[in-house]
Amino acid sequence: MKKILHTMLVCVLLATGKFTASAQLLKVGVAGLNHDHAYGLMSQYQRGEVILLGIAEPDKALVARYKERYKLPDSIFYTSVKEMLDHIKPDAVLAYNATIDHLPVVEVCAPKGISVMVEKPLATTVEDAMKMHALAKQYNIQVLTNYETTWYSSNQQAYTLTNKENKIGNIRKMIVHDGHQGPKEIGCSKYFLDWLTDPVKNGGGALTDFGCYGANLMTWLMNGKAPLAVTAITKQIKPSVYPKVDDDATILLEYADATGIVEPSWNWPYGIKDMEVFGEKGYLHALNSNTLEARDTGAYYKTDVPAYLYKDNLQYLADVLHGNIKPANDLSSLENNLIVVRILEAARESAKTGKKIKL
Repeated sequence: MKKILHTMLVCVLLATGKFTASAQLLKVGVAGLNHDHAYGLMSQYQRGEVILLGIAEPDKALVARYKERYKLPDSIFYTSVKEMLDHIKPDAVLAYNATIDHLPVVEVCAPKGISVMVEKPLATTVEDAMKMHALAKQYNIQVLTNYETTWYSSNQQAYTLTNKENKIGNIRKMIVHDGHQGPKEIGCSKYFLDWLTDPVKNGGGALTDFGCYGANLMTWLMNGKAPLAVTAITKQIKPSVYPKVDDDATILLEYADATGIVEPSWNWPYGIKDMEVFGEKGYLHALNSNTLEARDTGAYYKTDVPAYLYKDNLQYLADVLHGNIKPANDLSSLENNLIVVRILEAARESAKTGKKIKL
């Protein structure tokens, strides 16, 4: 009955222009709603960019909240991913749940041949990440990771200028700042905060939440190479607000001929996601999603930033599933994000022991 009702709903929405039919329009299942990035998915749905076949969320209060806000029908809600996949056949499942729950989603989806895209980071531990990798290979599915900064045209152009056009020479130093005033301070939902500030469910605090961005970008810029060693320090500047996890971290990545500095924090005076790259003969600074500054040994010069081919994860995921592109070692790829999880785990160990951790 659920399947019939939802098919009728899709037909009505198509007829009324709620979304438009397209060969590239993905039909997805959703695993969890307790990650506030799910609001972004709902906006994509409202713009007619995706078809929601089902949503698996056990929290009744959270379900009610989404139903009311986005006028979603009862017919698409299920209490578990297993139950959802017994009723629908999506192109992929998008995970908007606690990071520790990413592996269970893949464990259910993989045997059915269904690819998964999770919100960053891939996993809380290297052990979980390796299990996801094994499942992806065994069942020939994609396990991808979605970062906001992947779709920044400035970052994509920085990669082009460094790794494709060699405009600044060999990379010598990379610095990535990510974070904001704190998840509680900026108004994240209590559902999100419950696991985001839990050292087991999130794998850490700011170190995990925002450290993954820098690790992801630097692994990409270094063409998939893992650092030789990781050193990190963490701070708990606001223990009364975040008593269980760090809220500030600095991570040092050592490569053979380059150094990466990742600065994740819940203590910035404003929201920030920027990247600096120093080469032998030049410098690039991606200030935000569309602005890229550059300079050589003399002065700053104008840098054009062409719009990136993909504006978001849905367009990219559709092309991957249809075989139009291969993830290889790009920002969403499993290979890149296995290294990201290794870096984060080493950073936690370094901060705990005060020692450099060799990879």
